[in-house]
Parts: sequence; C-alpha cells; structure tokens
Amino acid sequence: MKRKEVNSTRMPVYRDSGFELYNAESTKKAFAGETEHEREPEQYIYSRYRNPTVVSAEEIIMEKEGSDWALLTQSGMSAIDVALSVFQRGSKTGPWLFFSEIYGGTISYIEWVLKNRRGLDIHYFNPDGEAYNLGELEKRIVALKPELIFIETVSNPMLIVADVTEVIRLAKKYGSSVIVDNTFTTSILYKPLQEGADIVIHSATKYLSGHGNITAGVICGNDKGIMKAAIEYRKFTGHMLSPDDAYRLQTHLQTFELRFNQQCRNGSDLALLLEQSPVISKVLYPGLKNHSTHCNAVKLFGSRGFGAMITFDFAGKNDEQKRKRRDNFIEFVSGQIKLVPTLGDPHSILMPVEAVWGYKYHEPGMIRLSVGFEDIGNLKSTISKALNAIESEG
Repeated sequence: MKRKEVNSTRMPVYRDSGFELYNAESTKKAFAGETEHEREPEQYIYSRYRNPTVVSAEEIIMEKEGSDWALLTQSGMSAIDVALSVFQRGSKTGPWLFFSEIYGGTISYIEWVLKNRRGLDIHYFNPDGEAYNLGELEKRIVALKPELIFIETVSNPMLIVADVTEVIRLAKKYGSSVIVDNTFTTSILYKPLQEGADIVIHSATKYLSGHGNITAGVICGNDKGIMKAAIEYRKFTGHMLSPDDAYRLQTHLQTFELRFNQQCRNGSDLALLLEQSPVISKVLYPGLKNHSTHCNAVKLFGSRGFGAMITFDFAGKNDEQKRKRRDNFIEFVSGQIKLVPTLGDPHSILMPVEAVWGYKYHEPGMIRLSVGFEDIGNLKSTISKALNAIESEG
C-alpha cells in the first residue's frame, strides 16, 4: 500500500529500530555504504547507526554552530566519551593535558575511565589563582608535548574564562589537538571551531534544550576524518540520542537564541544586584569588571553577553555564620528558585558549592546560581527580600 505524503512542516519522529531495505542487492549496497560512515547515509539501516529524526536535529545545531557536522548523543558525558575516544590509539596514545577547572563529572571520567581503565597518560594544568597563566601553559606544552588539550570556555563552578583563542593557537603551534567544552557559553557567545578547535562539545541538556526535560549531548566539528571516527565509535558503543528526544530538541532549538539571550541579560542584572549586598563577600560573574578574567570574557564574547551562571559567596565572621546565611538564603528563595542539580533551565535554580564540590572548594557560604529566563522583576524581588532578611538577622 502506497503511503500518502503528509504536508507537514516538521520532521516526523521515526521510531523504527530498523529500516526496510527491500531486497538483497539494496541490502548489500546499504551495508557497503555504511563503511563510509557518512553523516547522512543514502539508506538508513538501523537507528543505532543513524536515524533521520536525529540527523534532522543535528543539522539545526550545525547551522547554529557553523560546523560541517554535528553528532547527537544521549547525554553530555556520552558526548565527552565520543569526543575523547576518537583520539585514542591504544598503547600508542601520547600524553593528554586537561585544564583542571572543568566539570566534576568530566574529572571523574578522566580518573576512573581514562586513567584507571584505559591507562592513558593524563596531566592537569592548574590556574594561577583565579586565572590561567598562558606563559606557564606554553612551557608546559613544550615540556609535555601533549597530543590533546581539553578545556572549558567558562569553568564550573568558579567561572574562570580561559583565553581559548590563545590556548588553541598555542596548541596548534606545537601540534596538539584541542577539544572545547562550550556548554556554559554556547555558540551565541563564542565559536571555538572558528578559531581552529578540532571538536566542540555541549551538554545539550543545558541551554540548547533549555527546558530541563531532556538529557542530550552533541559534538561538533569540521574535520571529516574525525567525524567518521566519531560516527563509528558512537555506533559501536550505542551513544545515540533517541528519536523522540531529538524531535523535542528540535522544537526547543527554535527558541534557543531568545531564551539564552534573555538569560544572559538576567544574569548581568542579578550579578549587579548581588554585588551591592553587604552580606555578599564575592560575586563571580565574567561580566563584572572586577572579575579576574573579565578581559578574557570581553575578548571572546564582545558585546554579546557574559553567560547566565553566577557564583557568589556569603560574608560572615566565621564558617558557621556563612553556612547559616547560605542555608537561610536557600530557604528564603525556595518558592521561586529551587535547589536542582543541573543548569540552563527555564527557571532559575541553585546549588550549594560546598555540598557538591566540597572535596575541591570548601567555601561554606558559596552558591552557584543558574539564571533562568523568567521575569527579571520577580527574580530581583525574590533575591532582594532574601538578602534583606539575612542582613536584618545580623
């Protein structure tokens, strides 16, 4: 029975696990073509290999990223696994250098998978206080000769902005490949591929989706050799996003620019508000002129914005008072700002830094705030009332 063509403006959800190949000859042709690992195959075979709904979502991200290809995975961590694994060459893999101020899940993956299970030669580059010293980085690269360098544009949770453009230049000068986790920044503020990065990754769970109801990751690039290796690895390990999540991601991407730009504006307004409070000792936000890496942020982002993440620390005469003020703030704002272990949601959410990153950051009064795109007046009112209440308590 011939199916009627439907005049829909949207890519449908193809939930097929396998696709019809009709006869032996077309089957042979399809499997022969699969060895080429093209981004969009001439014939779809199996949804773990490629799926048309997923490919359609990838093409939207390619346009936004300005990349030649994009590959979706089922989480940000699976995107990191794909991105890093394509550069592994077994026992022939040389040393890798990771900037130390990166997502805790990535650190755990490095320690438990790359080092303990795969035996890779892993090294870290630490900041000099609250910024990276690129002169020291060049010395480290010369001495170590890393095959791969991994960096986040804006670190989590201390919001250090690295001069990624210069990092990429140094890496290429000495023959290192570069992977950039650009989740906090997104392609709206900065596009590392334009500066020569080999791979850019995002936890699409965050701003690309932006609604807190999908987990997804994406890796983007321009090199077709890397793309083919990534397609092959994703296929064999099963790191494929479901067609249903890909369909929903497409609908979310239609409002990506509107959402993220508003979140950046809200973030800037709230950072200024927090900075003025006498019960706050420090506000970390790249848009503030006193931020340790504000110059890097201006260089990379221009006038496009400074992101929607704020980390701030309560003042206090001792740790007990700082911790009490932190806990009171969380309780005061809980009607509007929830404690949720993620970021990039429509509504502002927060995380107590010590409770999550206490092994690394021991500041008892510190909170990481993910700013949403809700009404800024309501946000300011909620936070101001909480800060005033804390101040009145002494």
